[in-house]
Parts: sequence; C-alpha cells; structure tokens
Amino acid sequence: MLGVESVPDGLAGGLLAGVNPVAGLYGYLYGTVGGALFTSSSFMAVQATGAMAIIVADVDLASRDDPARSLFTLSILTGVVMIIAGVLRLGRVLRFVSNSVMTGFITAVGINIVLGQLDTFTGYEAEGGNRIFRAFDLLFNLGEIHAATLAVGVTTLVLIVILQRTPLGALGLVVAVAGGSVLAAIMAEFDVDVALVSSIADVPRGLPFITAPIFSEIPFLFIPAVSLAFVGLVQGSAVSAGFPDEDGSFPDDSQDFVGQGAGNVVAGLFQGMPVGGSMSGSSLVVVSGARTRTALVFASAVMMIVVLAFAGIVGYIAMPALSALLIVVGIGTIKLADVLSVARTGRLQLTVMSTTLILTLIIPLQYAVLVGVATSVILFVVRQSSRLVTKRMLFQDDGRRREVDPPSEVPPNEVIVLRPYGSMFFAAAPVLDEQMPTVVASSVNSVVILRLRGADDAGATLIDVLSRYATSLSDADCKLVLVTDNPRIKRQFYVTGAIDSIGDENIYAGTEWVGETVRRAYDDAVSWVSDGATPPPKSST
Repeated sequence: MLGVESVPDGLAGGLLAGVNPVAGLYGYLYGTVGGALFTSSSFMAVQATGAMAIIVADVDLASRDDPARSLFTLSILTGVVMIIAGVLRLGRVLRFVSNSVMTGFITAVGINIVLGQLDTFTGYEAEGGNRIFRAFDLLFNLGEIHAATLAVGVTTLVLIVILQRTPLGALGLVVAVAGGSVLAAIMAEFDVDVALVSSIADVPRGLPFITAPIFSEIPFLFIPAVSLAFVGLVQGSAVSAGFPDEDGSFPDDSQDFVGQGAGNVVAGLFQGMPVGGSMSGSSLVVVSGARTRTALVFASAVMMIVVLAFAGIVGYIAMPALSALLIVVGIGTIKLADVLSVARTGRLQLTVMSTTLILTLIIPLQYAVLVGVATSVILFVVRQSSRLVTKRMLFQDDGRRREVDPPSEVPPNEVIVLRPYGSMFFAAAPVLDEQMPTVVASSVNSVVILRLRGADDAGATLIDVLSRYATSLSDADCKLVLVTDNPRIKRQFYVTGAIDSIGDENIYAGTEWVGETVRRAYDDAVSWVSDGATPPPKSST
C-alpha cells in the first residue's frame, strides 16, 4: 500500500518543494530503501515531509547555475549532517526544543503548505514577496482564476475527503488524484487545458544514474542543510517514539539519525530531494500489517515498478490534483487541539508559540527553524533560572531537619544553612544572588553554609557571585562555607583564584552519606560562632 500511495505523494512533495516533481518521487523511492537499511526502527518510512519540502522551496535553488544538481547536493549534505548527529549521539539536543516552539512551527508549516498551493490549485499565478502576500493578491483577483483548473482541484479535494473514509483508506488518495486527472483529460478533449506533470517536467522511462554533488555549492547550502536535518530529526524522533519494534522495544534515536542520513545520501545520489522520518508513511506501514523492515524495501520496489512501467501515465497526472492532495496534507498538519493546549498553558508559552508561528510565515523557513531553536534554548534558560528556589535548613534537637524560607538579612551570631533547588548554571547565578540573605551592618560573627550537593559545575558566573558574597561576609566578620560532593567545583575555585576569598578550610567535601557533611559543617560553624559571639549592644536608657 505504501508503495502505491507514495507515487502521488512523492510527486506532490516535489511540487511543494518547487522542484521537478520527479525529484520528489525519487526521494521517496531511494530515501525509503536507504533508510530501511540503516535505521534502528523497523517501521520508519524515510520520505519527504511537508516541513522539509517547504524549506527546500524557500532555498531559491532556481537562482543557482544548475538547480537540479544543487538540489541533489542539498540532499547529500543534509544526509551528512544527520549522520554526524547520529554518530555524535546528539538526540539529547532535541530536548531543548520546547513544545510551544514546535507547535507554532508545525502550525505555520501547515498554513504555508496550503497557501503555497493556491496558485496551482486555482490556475492564477499570484504576485507577492511571500505566501501571505500572494494569497491576498489572489483574493483581490478572483476573476482571474482558471475555472477548469479550479474544478479539477476541487473535485480531487472532495474525492480525497470522501474516499479516505471508505475501506480504501490511504489508497483513496491515489484514486482521488487519478479521478481529478481523468477529469483534466476529459477537459482536454474539449480544448480546455489543465496543467499536467508532463507540462513542467519530463518523466523519464527509467531509473536515474548516480549524480555527483557540486562541492562548490556547500557554503550556500550549509544553513538550509542544517535546518533540514534538524526538522527531519525532530519529526523522525516522533516516529521513533510512536512506533516501537515488533518485540515492544523502542528504537535508538541516534541510530535512526544515521538511517535518515543514509536515506538522504542515497536519495541525493539518485536525483532525489531531501527526506526524513515520515509519520504518515510510517503509520501506513504499521496499519498495513508490516512486521519487519522488509516491508519498506518492498514498498520501494513497488515504486520502482511504477516508475519503470507507468512513466507515461505519471506524466498525465493533473497538477491541481496534486495541489489538492497537498492542501489536505497541510490542513491535517494544523492541530487545533495542540494550539489550544499550548495557549492555555500560560502567557509565556502562548507568546513563544505565536512568535514562532509568525516568523515561520514571514521569513524563509531555513532561518525560521534556526530562530525557533534559539528561542527554545532561551526559553529553557529562562525557565531553569526562574525555577531556582533557595531554602533554609533548620536542624532540630531530635535530628530532623526543617526547610523554611531564608531570612532577608544575615542576623548576628547565627548559622544559616541554605539549600538551592534547581539547575546551577550561569543564568541561575544572579537568581541565587538575589535569594541569598543580604549582608548588613549588624551582620556580625555569623556563618552562611551553602549546600551544593548534586551540582555538576560551578561556572564562572556562579563563582564570581559566591566570591563577592564571601568577601562581603568577611568584611562583616562573617564567613561563607560551601558543602559540595563534586570535587570539580572545588578545583574550579582553585583555578579561578576564588579560593582566596572563601578559604580552603571553608569548602567541605561531601560523601555518599546524605546529610552527614552538611551536619559536620553546621556543628563546626556553631562552635565558630560560639567562640566569637559578642553580646548585642545595650540600649541607652
């Protein structure tokens, strides 16, 4: 089923990318078989996706000296980036991409897919700097719509909606596109022309030979390749998580990165467009009853047979019929439930989602992807730093410990044990500084103990904050004590020279016994305070 359904899908993917539709078909054919040989997932269909096709469309390959070979070079370069990501096991990087960013991005991609097909769907070539402006131009020129083209598109659209609800399922897409193309052929008999695949591309009657990439194009294509790789890997991760293998185990993300990269390299060498893990294609494989990755190889073989035996028929497929198929895909990409869920989460998430959506609509997608990644990282930093909470530990006579809010100021002759909760990285350092008790004139002969158990790294910013705080305490005849179970943090204080302001004797090395070292530091501090305690000043009467 996947092999048959992928033929119109592959052609539509090429159309969406603004390249020769046959390149989309080859991308599906060779990407599927290349991915099947190297992915960890048994059911991941490595094919062109809407988001990746939109990125290709925004790259402006038509401006290159050899647009076709530039496209194939882009596929190979995307594959190389994916393979490197897999070898370096960078799957964990995807955790930094927030759901708000991805929801805004995917929603905008769906809108872009629909808007990008209006020209082919209506037969009117709109003008404008981006898809939104061209859509408005169409609205102001409805009288210029080509009626026959629109009739074929609408007919195909209706057939897709109806046939998908029948036992045909995904094959209904094939029948619907065929039905629209038959209508176009009937119109041609009455001298009413509708654009066909053969109108914009020559459909070869054989399989392509290996095509060498253009290495001089790499600098121009590098950013688009990174963006394509990122989007493909994010979508592929969703496939890996959604379709466990036959034995119930989940695939390895990093190996799936390598598999998607291999699919791209093979697709590029054989004149195909960039591909990635396809949720719809993988779903179709599972629904069809596949048990092993061999099903994907058979699907590629079916596509190969179609290309070899029915190339002439492929040329008669109506372009507005393919546009109708893409419009259905675009509408299906927009998940209103996900949008509403993010919107209800909070203002910050709504703002991030809206910003990503708007940027994706108005700037080239390869840059929108990078902006989305940067937004995700910034959002992660903001969230982690804002989540830092510092508590004061009070030791009870019966051995129990109680946590309360720390005092706003350091009182005289007292031991204050503080425990920060949250990620201790550079952005959290100023937050910790704000939550520490302020050193005032009356702060005399006190000890502030900061427990940093579980912290992986101090970082220059945190070290600077603690060094300044230790100096202010020392100036008030107080001191700062650190308790950490990570010897790396102590070494960092030595390397930076911050140990001079804190003192080697005031850094306690934690052990595997939770609470033992902080209790020892507390007892030592109590003795230190007791030895230097001064009576409070007498009030004048």
